[in-house]
Amino acid sequence: MRYFNTAGPCIAERHYMLPAQERLPQAREMVDEGHYFVVHAPRQTGKTTALAAMARDLTASGQYAALRFSCESAEPAGEDYGRAEELVLEAIRRSTEAAWFPDELAPPATWPGAVPGARLARGLTEWARSCSRPLVLFFDEIDALRGESLRSVLRQLRDGFTGVREEFPRSVVLCGLRDVRDYKAASGGDPGRLGTSSPFNIKIASLRMGDFTEAEVRELYGQHTAETGQQFTPDAVRRAFWCTQGQPWLVNALAYEITRRMRVPRSEPITAEHVDEAKERLILARATHLDSLAARLGEDRVRRVIEPLIAGELPREASTYDDDLAYVRDLGLIAPDAPVRVANPIYKEAIVRVLGTRTESVITAAPSSFRLPDGRIDVDKLLRSFAEFWRENGEILATSSTYPEAAAQLVMMAYLHRIVNGAGFIDREYGVGRRRVDLLIRQPYTAADGSRAVQRAALELKVWRQGRPDPLGERLAQLDDYLDRMELSTGTLVVFDTRPQAAPVHERTAFSPQTTPSGRTVTLLRA
Repeated sequence: MRYFNTAGPCIAERHYMLPAQERLPQAREMVDEGHYFVVHAPRQTGKTTALAAMARDLTASGQYAALRFSCESAEPAGEDYGRAEELVLEAIRRSTEAAWFPDELAPPATWPGAVPGARLARGLTEWARSCSRPLVLFFDEIDALRGESLRSVLRQLRDGFTGVREEFPRSVVLCGLRDVRDYKAASGGDPGRLGTSSPFNIKIASLRMGDFTEAEVRELYGQHTAETGQQFTPDAVRRAFWCTQGQPWLVNALAYEITRRMRVPRSEPITAEHVDEAKERLILARATHLDSLAARLGEDRVRRVIEPLIAGELPREASTYDDDLAYVRDLGLIAPDAPVRVANPIYKEAIVRVLGTRTESVITAAPSSFRLPDGRIDVDKLLRSFAEFWRENGEILATSSTYPEAAAQLVMMAYLHRIVNGAGFIDREYGVGRRRVDLLIRQPYTAADGSRAVQRAALELKVWRQGRPDPLGERLAQLDDYLDRMELSTGTLVVFDTRPQAAPVHERTAFSPQTTPSGRTVTLLRA
């Protein structure tokens, strides 16, 4: 029986999967026209699956000798471009040993000799001359090559393209995490490493493999229903798409978590509640995919994009922002289109939890001490407990943060998560230009009549920065709008005062009631 795949390329006989080539609908036409082009997308979005399927189909058509191979084995060569060429050629040979690839189309038994810097071109030329079909080569993980090694490979491909085309691969596809137009990043980020001109400027296009649409998520999950009879309810599909925004690994990981780890009985439908539980389990487990993205948060290029998002401020380091933005987009951490925002709610949640790990580790309050008998959270007690924690630890945690502009918000979100986690949920809204963070605590509980209900509590976090007026009036109006949208009668506004002239934290941290423009009574915490 097939299952949802979360590790390595998909195999149709083993895994639920969408038709691989439909994800790159333009590629076949470009191959037929003999173009050299780029395919790029964040990790674990299905690039290798699509390229492998296309190579097999092109070869099976009888028109081409098409091959996908990985350049990753050449990464250890570093700047030694001669060694990198040898390793790429060896990767090509290994790939032609696959059972599906016809022996008569394989390259010569030994690659011809050549000086470093010409070995790849010489080898491909000899293969093209001896092969009865035009060659189509998919250079997967091309951005594993660095510096001079990348430059050498690209220049040889360019020279082959502009030379005698009948004696060189008909079509070449470069595939990687980033668009290979950005050779500066591929050579380690130094703008001087590859010069200003592109050594692969003969490419016709750069194709970015997109995420699944909601209809595609429904189709993928429908394969499980067809094979097992277990349905994903419409709300479950919508919730899964909302949580993931169609990111392929996350779509599969949620379904795998539900069907294989949570083991929802097949006699029961899969609901939106199951999706929420699976989302929490993935984040808490720091699944491999999420962990690899989280590891990037310490990079300066990533911090310069993510920190303003959390802080709600415009980026300060404008000189590098566009390049940083392109880098973080290619990582898949933020959405590919405007406005700038985290790519999906799961990443949004994972980012602030990872950045709040240190704060969580020093919180001693027991979550159970904030639970009322019916399962609700004592929100007033929770806020007062946080205020005491902030008085004692806030400045130390904030000043030692690697994300100083967002430190106050991260500390409070980490505190709330430590208390709410395991029984309830926190929905977070943050982004560049918002100048605030909106939080909604959702706590399921048992109502007096025995039915299940959900407690909701809304908070807005704001930082009062140097050179700006007291944000109280403006934020009360915005909190009014937020409460209107949430259909709530009251909420909490937290204002963190980071001005140098502000009173010491133990003196200024205090509560007071406030009235919003619409007449709501809300709680103000100045911290």
